[in-house]
Amino acid sequence: MRLLDQPGRSTVHSLNGMAATSSPLSTATAIQTLMLGGNAMDAAIAAVAAQCVVEPQSTAIGGDMFCLYKPHDGDLIAFNGSGKAPAAATAQWYAEQGITKIERVSPHSVTVPGVIDGWSQLMAAYGTKSLGDVLQPAIRFAHDGFPVHHRVHADWSDWAEDLANDPTAAKYLLIDGRAPEIGEVIRQPLLGKTLEHIAETGRAGFYEGWVAEDIVSFLQGKGGLHTMEDFANVKGDFVTPIKADYKGYEVWECPPNGQGIVALEMLNILGGMDLAKLDPLSTERLHLEIEAARLAYTDRDAVLADPSQSDVPIEKWLSEEHAAHQRALIDRSKRMGDLPPSELSDHKDTVYLTVVDKDRNAVSFINTIFFPFGSAQVAPKSGVVLQNRGMGFSLDPDHPNCIAPNKRPLHTIIPGMLMKDGKAQMPFGVMGGQYQAAGHAHFLTNLLEWDMDLQEAIDFTRVFPDWDDTDNTVQVESGLPEDIRAELEALGHKTYVPNRPIGGAQAIWIDWERGVLRGGSDPRKDGCALGY
Repeated sequence: MRLLDQPGRSTVHSLNGMAATSSPLSTATAIQTLMLGGNAMDAAIAAVAAQCVVEPQSTAIGGDMFCLYKPHDGDLIAFNGSGKAPAAATAQWYAEQGITKIERVSPHSVTVPGVIDGWSQLMAAYGTKSLGDVLQPAIRFAHDGFPVHHRVHADWSDWAEDLANDPTAAKYLLIDGRAPEIGEVIRQPLLGKTLEHIAETGRAGFYEGWVAEDIVSFLQGKGGLHTMEDFANVKGDFVTPIKADYKGYEVWECPPNGQGIVALEMLNILGGMDLAKLDPLSTERLHLEIEAARLAYTDRDAVLADPSQSDVPIEKWLSEEHAAHQRALIDRSKRMGDLPPSELSDHKDTVYLTVVDKDRNAVSFINTIFFPFGSAQVAPKSGVVLQNRGMGFSLDPDHPNCIAPNKRPLHTIIPGMLMKDGKAQMPFGVMGGQYQAAGHAHFLTNLLEWDMDLQEAIDFTRVFPDWDDTDNTVQVESGLPEDIRAELEALGHKTYVPNRPIGGAQAIWIDWERGVLRGGSDPRKDGCALGY
């Protein structure tokens, strides 16, 4: 239990339903949907659609999504709604154009968005309302406006200069060339019109007709390879989730091309290290977590790719033999030097939300455009902010994650689901681009090794090694005690405090015995958990 005379927030408890999102407007939208008779899937998609309006720096209908869904009376469902490269995208074409790197502000960073198709499929399969019904709150926010919250303002301000270079973004997402202030009301009429069209016509309203034509012509005008056929062919996939066992629970993730497997590898490594004997806020605990992350992310960058076009060694990756191999490389007394190549190899924003309804249907949902405001490009007639997930590709023709026609890039976004005895125990997720896999491991070890309160486990100080690992640098939050930071430095970690908090998280714990839901939401964002 937290000290009640100290700053902080309490875990939220309720009986009937609960939502936890990074925006209070989104959380309220989800709760309203539940109270009006919707189920968890209805509420989740209503909430994330609202976030596509009120958190435009974090997510958009021009992005991608993943979902884990545990119906109260069925098997766990995983859905991959990440977009693919255009059919004409080949490594040879980029080489011929002299393009050696996919830049953020370019048409080539934009894969074909998967969000609307994903929402449509999930609503048809598991919702009780229509897609048009659940889009209504988002439409109202777009037309009537919404007040900008603190974290949204901070992110918006950091990227205002990029938005100023795009005419539509400058007109609709800036005010006289500046980011909106805290509490200032913003309206997005173009996006509102687009959402209305999708509400009336369904999936086709985005992937066919004037919205798709607007996006395709905009990208082609910048040299992009996208076609109307690419948009018409978008189809997300129901996929088989993957898992690791940890402390008597099953931790489930979506399979590659997402990096959920990296979180599972970290848990497999840390699970054999007797973490519970350590102080959670100790140099040794954080050192072990940093080193496990470095090893797991090395594996990720070596072999993670779209499994429909590359051989991803999932079984070996999740084996105890591989975990033991990685564990043995870690020196508790110092930072590892140059990491060895991955033995698996044969050759930066996002919103996360979770909803549980009265029947205990549980949704773990993540929606992304990667960097803040994605590619910083906005389609001129539809007002759609376009993601930059194409930056997840390699242009090396020998790399398994090399760009190819209709291929999905490496994705950082990963919803999580903790289960026990065939029941959903806790839908959870951690935002923060590259950090997400490490964030899953950090949050779950807080919760399951040290029995922290749900909100305490979310709040707890975070560290994260820079994934490119060229300068031994490690991000540490400002709340880390100076003596522990100094001890990490003595072990060889060059620490620094990043200009933004590390990640953000939401989670709902289902107490089956008491019939109570417990929710937590990250204070690093603007949102909250609410129940009824």
